Amino acid sequence: MTATLIDGRALAATVKETLAVRIGELLAEKCSVRLDVVLADHNPAGSVYARNQAKMCEELGIEYRVHPVACDADDHTVLGVVSMLNSDPDVTAIMVHLPLPAGVDTHRVQAAIAVEKDVEGVNPANIGGVLYGRRALAPCTALATMRMIESTGIELAGAEVVCVGASTIVGRPVAALLMEAKATVVSTNIHTVNLAEHTRRGDVVITAAGVPGLLTGDMIKPRSIVIDVGINRITDADTGKKRTVGDVDVESVLPVASHLSPVPGGVGPMTVAMLLRNTVATADAG
Repeated sequence: MTATLIDGRALAATVKETLAVRIGELLAEKCSVRLDVVLADHNPAGSVYARNQAKMCEELGIEYRVHPVACDADDHTVLGVVSMLNSDPDVTAIMVHLPLPAGVDTHRVQAAIAVEKDVEGVNPANIGGVLYGRRALAPCTALATMRMIESTGIELAGAEVVCVGASTIVGRPVAALLMEAKATVVSTNIHTVNLAEHTRRGDVVITAAGVPGLLTGDMIKPRSIVIDVGINRITDADTGKKRTVGDVDVESVLPVASHLSPVPGGVGPMTVAMLLRNTVATADAG
């Protein structure tokens, strides 16, 4: 039996439909729904992402503005842009694209974003809120991961969930959200001894380690749910071209798992949907 693929694009489309209705209501009430992004001009990947964001925002009726900073900008310059956006009442949501110029303190900039406008959930106050079960402005990828798990219909209370990777944007916040849902959570990291010993016990396994092929079929429990959050660029051996893969060895995992979120087409589209969801939430709160 082959695992059911969790279609992130279809789930994201459902989220966007709901958001479109609320955005229409907010605009009818003359409320601002606006996303302002800070983008370094040396960041080609960020530029592509920004263009895609602009297109999606236009489709939903969200105003979108880009604030470029020079490739040699310092902390003072970037913090000045963030401060200006914080104080502008017409700005309801702020995102800072990474990477920032060399030498700029990323954590300092993220901490400077107004808590109520922080749509990525990167301000320490919003990350801390996750420990209390708050999803209002939680990190987008963590929210996306939770939505994908919940879409399978699993009862998380009492389920054993293994998080492979303990980053501040995925592993740790999603572990906190899972604990709030009463799951039994095991968090692993690069120093974990015998990873497979842990993953084989998981009713759900979430991998966000950034290691292609890390999770194989012999490392998971039969009929478990596998959520792949890894994003890796590799060279295809047959074509010689670059392609995106996750952390899961799909060929060996598909016959064992009950559900699998693929890369691409899984958590990625849902993360964007959660960014838009948070953007609308900030407008609602205003």
